[in-house]
Amino acid sequence: MQEGKINTDLIGEKVVSVLKTIYDPEIPVDIYELGLIYDVFVNEDYDVKIIMTLTSPNCPVAESLPKEVEEKVESIKTIKSAKVEITFDPPWSKDLMSEEAKLELGLL
Repeated sequence: MQEGKINTDLIGEKVVSVLKTIYDPEIPVDIYELGLIYDVFVNEDYDVKIIMTLTSPNCPVAESLPKEVEEKVESIKTIKSAKVEITFDPPWSKDLMSEEAKLELGLL
C-alpha cells in the first residue's frame, strides 16, 4: 500500500524533528546530531521504535533521557506508541557526530 508508506515516511521525518529538540544535558548539541540515534522504525500502526545509545554506559541521564525521548515522540499527534531500545553495540564515539555537531563543539 503506497499511501501507508508515504505516511510512515512523513511520520519518520516528524520523529527526527522532535529528536532534534532533545539535548544531552552535558553537551550543547541535540541527541540526533550527536549520533546517539542509530535507527527509527515506524510501522503502519504508527508505533515507533527508536534504537539509540548513550555517550557512555555510566551516563547520568541513562534512565531519564530514553523516557524523555519516548514522551516527546508520543506527543506527535499520529503516534500511537514509542519505545526506546538502548544499545551499546556499537559504542558511541565522536565519529558518530554530524559535521554540524563537531563544528558546534570545536572539533573541526
